[in-house]
Amino acid sequence: MTGPDTPAADGAPVRGAAALAIGLVVGDGRTIDAALADERVRRLATASPGAVQALVYGSLRFGLRLKAAVEPLLARPWDQQAPELRGLVLLGLYQLEHAGLPPHAAVSTVVDAARLIGAAKAAGFVNAILRRFQRERVTLLACADQSRALALAHPPWLAAALAADWGEAETLKLLAANNEAPPLWLRANRRAGSREALAAQLAAAGHPSRPSAFAADALRLDTPVDVRRLAAFNDGLCSVQDVAAQLAVAFLGARPGDRVLDACAAPGGKTGHLLEACPELSAVVAVESDAARAGRITDNLARLGLAASVLVADASRPEDWWDGVAFTRILLDVPCSGTGVIRRHPDIKWLRREADVRTLAGRQRRLLDALWPLLAPGGRLLYVSCSVLRAENSDVIRGFLQTRPEAEDATESVRLSLPGLPPAGGPGPGYALLPGSADADGFFYACLDKRAAGDSGRHA
Repeated sequence: MTGPDTPAADGAPVRGAAALAIGLVVGDGRTIDAALADERVRRLATASPGAVQALVYGSLRFGLRLKAAVEPLLARPWDQQAPELRGLVLLGLYQLEHAGLPPHAAVSTVVDAARLIGAAKAAGFVNAILRRFQRERVTLLACADQSRALALAHPPWLAAALAADWGEAETLKLLAANNEAPPLWLRANRRAGSREALAAQLAAAGHPSRPSAFAADALRLDTPVDVRRLAAFNDGLCSVQDVAAQLAVAFLGARPGDRVLDACAAPGGKTGHLLEACPELSAVVAVESDAARAGRITDNLARLGLAASVLVADASRPEDWWDGVAFTRILLDVPCSGTGVIRRHPDIKWLRREADVRTLAGRQRRLLDALWPLLAPGGRLLYVSCSVLRAENSDVIRGFLQTRPEAEDATESVRLSLPGLPPAGGPGPGYALLPGSADADGFFYACLDKRAAGDSGRHA
């Protein structure tokens, strides 16, 4: 069937670029962004980068099911096949199952691409595999679909972890949501005047939208487009930010005069939103360990006419960068598995491993412990992740609260003060928003207030 990932152009260069990029993800462990930035991929994709991107995203979104279906046909194990061959096979299977092409074209375009990218010896093999898949499709897919996880194109370890956290029924909805193409959410900036004014300008340009029921600055375009085609974006009137991510400013609750730390701040979307929402802050310090990503914070703020103190540093080592002046608000957007944003980053299905979750949870706790002393009494630290695994969310917060008697979970009281928010997903400290709920990505928030000495009440 034809869907939002269907490419807009045909031809061997498009397919060759897509196959190379897919192979770099599934064979070399690169992210989609890194794969699409590869020189060979970019050279082939010059004429139709959007078509290449659509093929790559679609192949990776549904590829785990297709891989499982075709593995019985391979003489050698999948992981022993050359990355380029894996990319060609996945691309061909995706075209047969999801791209809406006639079967002969779905196969022949991939065979032509194999020759173009210097894999002529693999062309016959790819052709044979795809033709045999066509003949045995029903049996092969039925075998793969015996695994609920693979039937929905997810790694079994992740489906099992989600089921343990959320139950079978909720997990099925979550996995299905992960396979949907994501909506395009915009955040109205101050330059727009108001969300309503931005919506009117977008509509006049042929891009109708609808507002979020719970995020005051959020608009969802009816039809996603390349944002570079939006005059409102180029003029700094709006930013691209999922509606769930836009909740950070509301949960943080920064006030005029606050000194704010934005830890692990790249690419700067939340930093910009914070400065837009509360321009009377006394200072905003944005910390990011990667120099290139820190540069994106500066660039994004400059596009909006905003500025913050951007430091290239490890947030977990404040002794290397902190000036000793306490913060009244800390936004800690922790490194995580990204399991709440799989619909935007389907490469997560291929790149994330079960062992990563424990490693990430340890890092998240170290960041919490390192930054908590920087928070002034009476202040608030907002813990944010785009994971939907409790091991990275409520479990981390629960363990932290057990060791910090001066810390109080104020999340529920803040949530109740924000009209229109969906109910909290599951028990435990913090607030979880699951993928697909209210057209949002999966996010987790926990408001941790620091009691002043002798204070036993809520105050932030």
